[in-house]
Amino acid sequence: MITIKHHGATSGVTGSCHELVLDKQSSVLIDCGMFQGEEASGTESDNLKLDFPVSNVKALFITHCHIDHVGRIPSLMAAGFNGPVYASKATARLLPLVLEDALKIGVTRNATLIRQFLNLLSQQVQPVEYKQWHPVESVEGLRFRFKPAGHILGSAYIEFECSVDNTKEIILFSGDLGAPYAPLLPAPQAPWRADRLIIESTYGDKLHENRRNRRKQLENIIAHCLQDAGTVLIPAFSIGRTQELLYELEDIIHRQKGTAWENIDVIVDSPLAAKFTQHYRELSTLWDAEAKTRKQHGRHPLAFEQLITIDSHSQHLKLVNYLTSSGRPAIVIAASGMCAGGRIVNYLKALLPDPRTEVLFVGYQAKGTPGHDIQKYGPAGGYVYLDNEKIDIRAGVYTISGYSAHADQKDLISFVKRMRYKPKEIRIVHGDKEAKRVLKAELKKITPETEIIIP
Repeated sequence: MITIKHHGATSGVTGSCHELVLDKQSSVLIDCGMFQGEEASGTESDNLKLDFPVSNVKALFITHCHIDHVGRIPSLMAAGFNGPVYASKATARLLPLVLEDALKIGVTRNATLIRQFLNLLSQQVQPVEYKQWHPVESVEGLRFRFKPAGHILGSAYIEFECSVDNTKEIILFSGDLGAPYAPLLPAPQAPWRADRLIIESTYGDKLHENRRNRRKQLENIIAHCLQDAGTVLIPAFSIGRTQELLYELEDIIHRQKGTAWENIDVIVDSPLAAKFTQHYRELSTLWDAEAKTRKQHGRHPLAFEQLITIDSHSQHLKLVNYLTSSGRPAIVIAASGMCAGGRIVNYLKALLPDPRTEVLFVGYQAKGTPGHDIQKYGPAGGYVYLDNEKIDIRAGVYTISGYSAHADQKDLISFVKRMRYKPKEIRIVHGDKEAKRVLKAELKKITPETEIIIP
């Protein structure tokens, strides 16, 4: 009997790691992510630790390269895992950047050790094409295929075909599914069938605003910034959210030709985000039809005139000081997305007390992160602790949920509803308790015969 074990993303939305156990001698892992926020156990290095044996793990499959899905891969390899690491071609290209950054922040800045790890990783990573079935090395009776998930560049959901005791079973891991009208990437298409489905539930109890409304909100917030001569701070994940925002901002500025919008600086202050944006540009064959059409018409959605990239730390500090003193209108996109580290923290410390500042959240803020505290207490004029320093919040605080790269409740239900043959079992992971509870109830309405489990 094939079983599924969960080593993360069961009590919240981080630490995704699931084990497909084929028999007593062999299993495969789907993702190996880091815990964040309240789900983290202590220091950054503690969150990289594994709490399960890896001796039987024959292969690792990566749905996408966000840190909560890949952050514990160095620990997995340190524990002796030397099997293949399967990823889509785009994910395989982005993965070394993500893990190098994670190691520098949470483990070591020793360049030699990091280079050794990346060399080892490059020997194990096996890039695969979307939509093609592939056998798994050293595992009898198991094959797989990746299908586009529309979450970030390279993201995939994974179908496993398991042939055991003359029976075939399709087991599907959703990874993180994208919203259908997100910019840049095509929407995920539901599969024909799945016997067992492991599905995310980040927004299982919520509906996103539509794209037109959220773009209008984005435009209105920035217009307010232009009037106040202040700064809009957008904490954003380096991969996915940053590129979607740049795409939308280019379109807003394009429509506002001949106005003050043409003078506003759009600043990406994250070396990692800048590298990812370059990869997004180079991999434009994976864009959706709308984005490809804009490019064909001579526009540059990810490399427009007002876009400024900040590289060095000294440039970063100068810019923080300049924006604090000058009051020049600017949009700053910086990591980390939950304000738990990175360059966004310096901006927040300097500019949160300034009422001309606007802070705009466009992604999920996990409980226990500074981003969640700013989002919760900022509108009431509260405070937040950053680097153990109490910072008063006089800035405006806004949230636009529609820019989440995650599917909302309607999208998750549609993913299941559109399957021709519904799963016999659904496991709901990667969500807060309430999100999972609500999604379970909604899924039960469309799949009354299905056993729905919250691990």
